[in-house]
Amino acid sequence: MKLNFSADAQKNHDSFSFCMCVRSEMSDLSVALQDCMVALDLFLRNEFDEALTRLKSRSKDSMYHALTYATILEMQAMMTFDLEDILAAGNTMKEAQAVCQSVITFVSSPEELHAEVCYAECLLQRAALTFLQDENMISFIKGGMKVRNSFQIYKELHTILKSASYVHGDNHGHFEGGVKLGVGAFNLMLSLLPTRTLRLLEFVGFSGNKEFGLQQLQEGSAEQTFRSFLCNMLLLCYHTFMSFILGTGEGDVEDAEKLLQPYLKKYPKGSIFLFFAGRIEEIKGNLDAAIKRFEECCEVQQHWKQFHHMCYWELMWCFTYKKHWKMAYFYADLLSKENAWSKATYAYMKAAYLSMLSREECQPFGENEVALFRQVPSLKQKIAGKSLPTEKFAIRKARRYNTDNAIPLPAPPLEMMYIWNGYTVIGKHKDLTEGMLKTLDEAQQTLEQHPRTEFTTDDQCVVSLLKGLCLKHLGFKEEAEHYFTLVLCNESQIKYDHYLVPNALLEHGLLCLEQGRIEEAIKLLETAKQNYKNYSMESRTHFRIQAALHKARGTAMNGDHCSPSSP
Repeated sequence: MKLNFSADAQKNHDSFSFCMCVRSEMSDLSVALQDCMVALDLFLRNEFDEALTRLKSRSKDSMYHALTYATILEMQAMMTFDLEDILAAGNTMKEAQAVCQSVITFVSSPEELHAEVCYAECLLQRAALTFLQDENMISFIKGGMKVRNSFQIYKELHTILKSASYVHGDNHGHFEGGVKLGVGAFNLMLSLLPTRTLRLLEFVGFSGNKEFGLQQLQEGSAEQTFRSFLCNMLLLCYHTFMSFILGTGEGDVEDAEKLLQPYLKKYPKGSIFLFFAGRIEEIKGNLDAAIKRFEECCEVQQHWKQFHHMCYWELMWCFTYKKHWKMAYFYADLLSKENAWSKATYAYMKAAYLSMLSREECQPFGENEVALFRQVPSLKQKIAGKSLPTEKFAIRKARRYNTDNAIPLPAPPLEMMYIWNGYTVIGKHKDLTEGMLKTLDEAQQTLEQHPRTEFTTDDQCVVSLLKGLCLKHLGFKEEAEHYFTLVLCNESQIKYDHYLVPNALLEHGLLCLEQGRIEEAIKLLETAKQNYKNYSMESRTHFRIQAALHKARGTAMNGDHCSPSSP
């Protein structure tokens, strides 16, 4: 279902307008837009201070300067997850809203329309910050007023844009780009939500269609306007991150490369673009090329360490996929010292990597896995009042180390790899997948050689799920199905890792989908969705189930998705 624009949208247009006087110094849209695009160009060339200084000078009286300034600060907050950065970005975005609001009048002048699209974008970006902080979307729903207002404004502006009475002004392209960004972002984000959340949102007037959202963003990205860059970034984020972390890896890597190439050509040293270039190589399975890109991204600028931290995270995973545990530990350690996002997760990953090394190999690092695992619960933090799901997972897994004779986890980096959908990445390369399977075989042998404990069934099921994934990617479908079924057969014996059963159903369903067993796939996916709750990483699993069901039902309709029509 795409955005449903009502026939009464124009009549309701004034309902969200505010009667304020237009400030004379803000009237020259062309000059303001041109100046903001110059500032954006500086930012993309890694000249961050110059860009921010240029924008801040007019952020109190120009809506586009205020919006762009707040957008860059929000990008910074999203990269650091530092509480001060988050608060600063939120306050600056509120101030930008106030500047936009001061321009909005009862008369739909070109400047007023731009103010409304900027106002809606402020609301949307605040919602996006909440979305990244809370995968459960509870805050997203509770903060529904600003989300709903933004949604409603975009609906009505889209109606105005399509109306016969609308006159194209000098800055029409920038206005249209803003509407496409908002309409596309809403459709795409809402289409990713689990059905139960989407149902609640639709009840209050929200709906989303992924194909239509992607189309709007692609159109917005193709034009040379102020919003082209943001449309492009959102598409790149979807194809290279969201589709993996919150989906089944269905992003279009070829599209991502096409989107990135013009920017990489224009900004060969641009940190953002080097980062995405690395991520694209990573998800293609070209790990050495990815590592080179991420290292280059770190070398080209030293001012914004946030870009370094994003690269460290990806480098950690690249070396994990290569089973270079010492290098993976090195980057987890850097993150634990420099980045505030999740100290508990970083400590867990450091411990996980050390657990893959011998005692002698661990000595140079001056740390041991048991002490690190025991630290994990004490490092728990809350962002916007919510604990991170990945931290909760790490804390639950680390609990077993609180006893004197701790039972070690079996291959913990490989389990966390699954949480971040890493098997979809390594599955593209036979040698990497075979390497992981060998490690899992060794873990299984270790479990079989030791006396049974209260953790044995859980640990065996972890290994079974991960072996099933490796075997699926290697083409051994029957063996993979056997291991997924093995997890389900042991459901009643699992004591702690209750996330394993719904995820085994999910993976079994995806396997059936690959084999064309559509009805069976849908049944398994529906079982995973309906029959399980209150387990680790539940929201992330539901996002993936939603993506898998969307794929399955699309395939059931001969795989033909209707081209999205205009609303």
